[in-house]
Amino acid sequence: MNKKIVTLVLALALPLTAAAFPGSGGGCFEGHRGDRMERMTKELNLNDEQKGKLEVIFKEQKEKFDAIHQETRTRMQTVLSAEQMAKLDDLKKSHQEKWQKRHEEWKNKKQSEPQN
Repeated sequence: MNKKIVTLVLALALPLTAAAFPGSGGGCFEGHRGDRMERMTKELNLNDEQKGKLEVIFKEQKEKFDAIHQETRTRMQTVLSAEQMAKLDDLKKSHQEKWQKRHEEWKNKKQSEPQN
């Protein structure tokens, strides 16, 4: 039963974790958002007004996402024991580190490929 709960919690929490862990410096996620905006601007030929409006939408969406993430974590703390929360935090950290490693490998591979 506990294994099923942890699996379910991870399945629900990990997608939230990846996007909601930009941290104070933003790190890779801030750059990704910037890349997305740059790509959209170029590919959709956005004007300054459109770009500004989209930036506001994305900022509001991130704030909502962060609030949902925090609420989810708070609610999980009422269900899981302190030990389970600690284990969940360790699992999330491990997952994040694995993702970061794969992402770095992908970035390095992409940078080493010839540009078209």
